[in-house]
Amino acid sequence: MGTILSTIAEQVGTITLKNGKVNPLSKALIDEIQLELEHMKSRSVRVVVLRAEKGVKVFSAGHDVTELPTNGRDPLTYNDPLRQLIRAIEKYPVPIIAMIEGSVWGGACELVMCCDLIVAAEDSTFAITPAKLGVPYDIYGMLNFIKVLDIHLLKEMLFGAQPVTAQRLAECGVVNRIATRDQLETATMNLAQQIKRTSPLVQCILKEELRVLSSASPLNPEAYERIQSLRREVYDSSDYQEGIRAFKEKRDPEFQGK
Repeated sequence: MGTILSTIAEQVGTITLKNGKVNPLSKALIDEIQLELEHMKSRSVRVVVLRAEKGVKVFSAGHDVTELPTNGRDPLTYNDPLRQLIRAIEKYPVPIIAMIEGSVWGGACELVMCCDLIVAAEDSTFAITPAKLGVPYDIYGMLNFIKVLDIHLLKEMLFGAQPVTAQRLAECGVVNRIATRDQLETATMNLAQQIKRTSPLVQCILKEELRVLSSASPLNPEAYERIQSLRREVYDSSDYQEGIRAFKEKRDPEFQGK
């Protein structure tokens, strides 16, 4: 325990990531967030704010790469801790605001974009990096990105694996509000207070309607199996092993396409 700090004030719950300098999304961190979300639900919290500590350079580095399997197993299954947390956020009965300071990487981008609203510091950045690590992102996660991002911007972020500014994402409607670092908390809490004054019953049904309708994308079994087969080729590959090794050794990977 001890990877988050949580507070509740005036029916607004705040969960602060405190998992080292770069807040990797470890199983321990994710378990604590889920437990705290359940606790806040029992306390009739109206809005939840998910944030990192003030002044951080990295909001979250994404998946804890040291926890990804290297024994030929699918690294991103239905029961992967990040998948569980994202489902919990999507089904949570009150709005969740991601308050972003610093850079957001990999799976943390999906986590942030699955929150209901995003308020970001003007110098924050977002990078989707599975191609940089050699990790075959799962189809559910890809759908979550498609629901939020313009397809051409998503392709740029996926293929290039480079950071995109919060300002650019705000112009595309992904980030709701931009603020200076000094004004970030005020801007976030002002939004939370606006939400808190509305009907919690209506908020709950609105969120569920949006979740169901935005996920109404049929996929036939043959297409799903084909994509899973392609993913299996990646996590069985030498490139996957090289990506994990390079990350741990703090060097650029040398991918061979096999």
